[in-house]
Amino acid sequence: MAVEQLSTSERAEALTALPGWTLREDGLAIHREWRFGDFSEAFAFMVRVALLAEQHDHHPEWSNVYNRVEITLTTHDASGLSQRDLQLAKAIDALL
Repeated sequence: MAVEQLSTSERAEALTALPGWTLREDGLAIHREWRFGDFSEAFAFMVRVALLAEQHDHHPEWSNVYNRVEITLTTHDASGLSQRDLQLAKAIDALL
């Protein structure tokens, strides 16, 4: 089944339901950053996100430096932002 890229209006509407997430400049991905108490807390969060991403058959672009975790979501099959990204963003937010 083909994955459809969200339209400009769908992207704008979706972001209202995802506080803390921002649209990347090119409009093809969403991004969020978290800060934790220390590296262990940040890494534990990443482990939980990794398990969740695998369940969603989605693989985020991310980085971790000490207590900071940055995640970018985009759907490569759609060449941009899709419902898959929004669903995973909501699931990640529910972890906290």
